[in-house]
Amino acid sequence: MEKTGPFMPFTFKKLDIPDVVLIQPRVFGDERGFFLETYKRSEFLNAGIDLDLTQANHSRSRRGILRGLHYQLDPRAQGKLVRVSRGAIFDVAVDIRKGSPYFGKWVGAELSGGNMFMLWVPPGFAHGFATLEDDTDVLYSATDEYSPEHDGGIIWNDPDISVKWPLENPVVSDKDAHLPSLKEARNNFIYGGGKAR
Repeated sequence: MEKTGPFMPFTFKKLDIPDVVLIQPRVFGDERGFFLETYKRSEFLNAGIDLDLTQANHSRSRRGILRGLHYQLDPRAQGKLVRVSRGAIFDVAVDIRKGSPYFGKWVGAELSGGNMFMLWVPPGFAHGFATLEDDTDVLYSATDEYSPEHDGGIIWNDPDISVKWPLENPVVSDKDAHLPSLKEARNNFIYGGGKAR
């Protein structure tokens, strides 16, 4: 269900996994250019998204790059608010919360400098993206700082997840090429919060 109104700066649309939310900011443009809000705590809280952002990241990639699928384990789990300032990506979130009715399922959305959409990827989800244009700039804010000892990941082409990536032969890092499957990955998320035992 979409939450919007005549004076609201954002439209919030829950995807097929309802905890993942596609956010469309209201853009004010004229002959000078444009202005938009990329985050406003009160509006996000009204939409059920409680963010405490502690780290901001920026990556640039050429077309055909795939980054992911990444996450951090509890107690350093990260929620991510993802947007693109230039270029375009296919952005993906995979539910890895044990006991979730959506466990192992994925949702995706195209984010671009043109549509200015954002994606909220909550803790308990693996995240990745494929770049669709050269010189694509991805900016994302996270709810916790990067912690190497809590770093986790799942191989991008896990057949049990079967993400329909828009690239046939993406370029991936050596680290991402050797990530485990969902069945083999370290994972302490359980549906509803807390840690898996």
